[in-house]
Amino acid sequence: MVRCFLIHTVCPVSALPAGESRLLYSRMFGPDEAVLTDQHRELSPEERRLLRKEKLSVVARQVRSVVSLTREAAGRVLVDAVPGEEALALQEADSGVMRLRAGDPFCEEASAVWLAVHSLAFTLVCEPHENLLLAEGSLRSLSRHCLEHLHLLGQGSEVLLKSSRVDVLLSRLLPHGQLLFLNHRFAQSLEKEVAGYMSK
Repeated sequence: MVRCFLIHTVCPVSALPAGESRLLYSRMFGPDEAVLTDQHRELSPEERRLLRKEKLSVVARQVRSVVSLTREAAGRVLVDAVPGEEALALQEADSGVMRLRAGDPFCEEASAVWLAVHSLAFTLVCEPHENLLLAEGSLRSLSRHCLEHLHLLGQGSEVLLKSSRVDVLLSRLLPHGQLLFLNHRFAQSLEKEVAGYMSK
């Protein structure tokens, strides 16, 4: 089961202090139990929302840190993305997995599978026993659709304005946070369905 899906920045943004990451999109799956401890159960709905947002921001900062270290160690220089070359950008993307210890930031242990494409990162936070290869395949598929259909690498692209389309992608490719084993025929029909919706 996937706990959450995030799209966030991994490069410095002028409006943010150094080392910060801007959370552009987030979607939680399942109940709050994995996020909130017993002491947080008495919080108001707004306080719970802010606490969830802060915990997701912690994940985004941790992924940003790992991406920066990975790129620095590899000596990779980030160049501006060219609209229309999303497939190439995805092939050259950095990816990895990191373990999130219990209490940092969620109550229970989790795994974060991430994919960094230029200045954006796509992250899935999964249960610790989840199939990470399947999670990475699902993340690559989600990322590809987001990049190709929503043109997230283009100048002035605002993920927040396209959140309903990301929601539709998640409902098709990651229904209720469940990773799907796809055979070739089902994958093709899903691709056609998603492409049809996104072209509207």
